[in-house]
Amino acid sequence: MSNFNWGIIGTGGIAHAFAQDLENVDGHSIRAIGSRTLKRAESFAETIPSANAYGNYQELVNDSAIDAIYVASPHPLHAEHALLALNAGKPVLCEKPFAISSNQAQTMIDAAKENNVALLEAMWTRYLPHIAQVRMILESGVLGQIQTVEADHGQRLADQNIPRLVDPALGGGALLDLGIYPVSFAHLILGAPTRITARAVMTERGVDAQTSSIFDYANGAQAIITTTMIAQTPSRAVVSGLLGRLEIDRTFYNPTDMRVILFDGTVTQYPNTYSGHGLREQAIEMARVVRAGLLESPLMPWSQTIDVMKSMDQIRTQIGLTYPFED
Repeated sequence: MSNFNWGIIGTGGIAHAFAQDLENVDGHSIRAIGSRTLKRAESFAETIPSANAYGNYQELVNDSAIDAIYVASPHPLHAEHALLALNAGKPVLCEKPFAISSNQAQTMIDAAKENNVALLEAMWTRYLPHIAQVRMILESGVLGQIQTVEADHGQRLADQNIPRLVDPALGGGALLDLGIYPVSFAHLILGAPTRITARAVMTERGVDAQTSSIFDYANGAQAIITTTMIAQTPSRAVVSGLLGRLEIDRTFYNPTDMRVILFDGTVTQYPNTYSGHGLREQAIEMARVVRAGLLESPLMPWSQTIDVMKSMDQIRTQIGLTYPFED
């Protein structure tokens, strides 16, 4: 089978991590790098002999050698860049948060349908082997009916002078950048909540420094979610049922150790044996989806992407998090 060729929009840290992790899998090549300036694209492409550099995104998406576009630009540009690629007939793997709002997300999905091209959310955790094991554990019923999900994600970033995290014009705040992980995890385990209660600590510039949410479900289950960019937290997750609990160690959204502890004291360990970052798994799934003629992935279907974005919308409304570019 021929190589699956990638074009990357964006030259930030996540784009570099994606490119590096692709080196751990056969059959994938990076053929193009696009940035706002040709100089930045060329600088990125210097380390990738197979890649052309573009200082114009339209030229990149028009490159006939590209099989899919990985959108790794800042949050507020995800929808714009995804739509550019989709309307050029290119499949898109779009970084999380998938969009700023559920309205934007729906517009992107509509464009994928209209152009008959694949669109996947790059919530890379959903494609990892340990999450596949989590799905199997849940499906087995060994935990019993799930009652509580706890997940947190906190990093000390607010005092690191990182513009995209503190600037409202760049979609700053803990929620979009960090909170998307526990929110998406809660949806993976329990689905869409019937009610959300959220509170936040806001910065002087009007973005959330720390946010906590309770998700309530019709069956009486709850998810307790916290995210902060003020301090480093354990970043673990626990799924508790009537018969036992699943503990996922730091950092729960990365390849990591986990265990099932049953009510009778039985412990089953699931050690981490994964090598590399893990971003390549979403690339592998993207290639599978495209080659199968599909438009979405069952591992992160559009319906779940929309549900997650609706939850993010509700949290933002409750904590008063708005952006100058709101749609």
